[in-house]
Parts: sequence; C-alpha cells; structure tokens
Amino acid sequence: MLSKKSQYAFKALSYLVEKRNDGPILISEIAEHKKIPLKFLENILLELKKAEILDSKKGKGGGYFFKENPENVKLAKIIRLVNGPIAMLPCVSLNFYEKCEDCNEDHCGLHDVLIEVRDASLNILESKTLMDLVD
Repeated sequence: MLSKKSQYAFKALSYLVEKRNDGPILISEIAEHKKIPLKFLENILLELKKAEILDSKKGKGGGYFFKENPENVKLAKIIRLVNGPIAMLPCVSLNFYEKCEDCNEDHCGLHDVLIEVRDASLNILESKTLMDLVD
C-alpha cells in the first residue's frame, strides 16, 4: 500500500504538473487545493527538492517548480524516494534487498510469486511518468 506520505506527494506533484506553466507555486496554494496538511507537505517538497525533482524560489513570486522535466520523472522513482521499496517483501526488492529471517529463497513459493508481482508493478511504474497523473 502507498503510504499517506506517498499519496500526498503524488497529489502535490499532480497539481504542480497542472500548473507547470504558471511559474513557481506557493506551498500554501498546493496544500489548500489538494487538502494536504501544510507541515507534512513542507517535508515532502523538501525531499523532492533534495532529490532534484523540484526546486524553489524565495520571496515575491516564489514557490515550488519542476527542476526535472515531469515527462522524465517515473512514478517508480517517486515511490522509492518517498515510500521506500516497491516490492512487498524485502527479499524480492531490487533496491532495498534484505534476506528474510528463516527463509530459503531457493524454495520459497511466496518469494517466487512476489517477484512476479514486483516485476509487473515495476513494468507499469517505470513506464508511467508524472505527466500520466493528469488528464
């Protein structure tokens, strides 16, 4: 499941995609239009700025805007950044791999099935970008 944080990140990013030609967008405007708690949104947008997906401008006419072209930002990247692993178990994660306790990956049916789930999910999330979040 996507965390609330991830859901808020996608809501904020979809709003920024819609307004991408309007210049920097105030965080308060995003929070108000997308019903996101301001403090929570501040932390999310800072993470996205540190990852160089967004940038910000201070002062009059300031706000957040895309540093990276939203057509190039894959949904998988945002999920990993904000939510962590896409895989449902750590033993099938590509980027956050950890061996499960008391598990033999060579003979684990659940492991094998969840690799298929991971691959199917990644196939979709790596082919969709932030532009796919808007009509």
